[in-house]
Parts: sequence; C-alpha cells; structure tokens
Amino acid sequence: MNLPAYKQAHKLCFYATPEHACTYLPGRQAITLFADPVFPMDRYIYTQLVAKGFRRSGEYIYRPWCNNCDACVPIRIPVLDHVMRKKHVRVWKRNQDIKVISRPAAFEESHFELYCRYISARHKGGGMDNPGRKDYMGFLCSSWMDTLFYEMKLADRLLAVSVVDQLDDGLSAVYTFYDTSYDKRSLGTFSILYEIHEAARLGLDWLYLGYWIEDCEKMNYKNQFKPAEYFHNNKWVRGT
Repeated sequence: MNLPAYKQAHKLCFYATPEHACTYLPGRQAITLFADPVFPMDRYIYTQLVAKGFRRSGEYIYRPWCNNCDACVPIRIPVLDHVMRKKHVRVWKRNQDIKVISRPAAFEESHFELYCRYISARHKGGGMDNPGRKDYMGFLCSSWMDTLFYEMKLADRLLAVSVVDQLDDGLSAVYTFYDTSYDKRSLGTFSILYEIHEAARLGLDWLYLGYWIEDCEKMNYKNQFKPAEYFHNNKWVRGT
C-alpha cells in the first residue's frame, strides 16, 4: 500500500558529507547535509523541508551543516508585506517594457544558449564552465518538482530566464540567468521583484531566496528586499 506523503516523511533519512572546501567563504571548511536521494520525494515533503532551511539542486536536497559556523542563513520574503525600496521602484519601472511568459520546465535551445553566455560572463572558472544540455537541465529541474521558467523578453529578444519551484505555500527561487549586456536594467533584481509580485498574485505567502551570507558579497543582494525573515535556531525570525 502506498502511504500518503505526510505519513512517509518521517522515514526520510539524512547523510552528512565529509568536510570540504567552502564555496562561499575562502579558507573555511564546510559540511553538507543531504536528504536520502532514493527517497520518494514530492512537492508536499519538499515544501516542509524548504521551511526547515533546505534547498534543491537538481534531484538533490541539501543544507549546510558546518561545525562551528552558521554563516549560511536561509532567507524568505513575506510577499504580502513586501515594500519596494526607492531603487527597486526604479528597477521595476525601467523594465515595464519586458514581457514575461511563464513556461513549464522544458529544454529550450534559446534558454540554454543564454545560460552558457551568462555562465561564461559571470562564473568563468567557477566549476560551471562549458555546461552540457543534460547538466543544464539536471541542475535546474527535478523529476518530482513543479518548476516554472519565467521567460523575459524585450520584443523578440530573450533577456532573462528565472527558474522557480512551485511550493504549497510559496515560490522558491532556483536560479536566474540573463543577458549581461543589459546590466543597466538590473535584471537579477527585476527577476526577484517579479517573483515576489507573482507569488502574491497566486495567493502564496513566501518567496524563498535560498541562503544569505553576510560576509559573501555576491549574496548581499538577497538582504535588500524588505521585510525579510531569517531561519535561526530552527525558527523563522523577521529582520528589522
């Protein structure tokens, strides 16, 4: 007999990796906690795990579990309470000529080509170089998650693709890639603002943004959306 997801969840096991070099803070060692990859995962269970600070990379569900370090802080935006800062209002207005199309997760050659250009421009030498088509889809999607690709176009030109998971109580930002020749548009910021807007429109409570790391400059943008909630000591706490 197949048990409902909520009755299966308590059987989920977790495994910790050996220490390895931290990818965010140079000179530090990290440990990653993984959910059992053969466990029959679904949206309901993953929603509960995201609410406990876990994230997804392809089929794998993980969270940092480091000794004597809690620098990686899960962050989420309560979308109904979100208030745009002045600079975000300017970004929002600047991009109102962009058309956003929501598409089910599927391979599109134009998306893949944009992804490759973005990785080459922003993450060259970071271990993501020269991705294959299977690697690309394997990173963004999973067999058990409802994932959407928000395709952002200016006329017929593809400017950005923002990938989100549809949870029971919110959207979870997976990854955004964009045309870096349009930097003045702040497409990464616009993508988050759009996800906040879309989560609110759908009647959801949260936009989950993954991990914020105070001492990691490339993560600082996540702390600019207010109000925000941070996962500390196994509970969500609203920041000031």
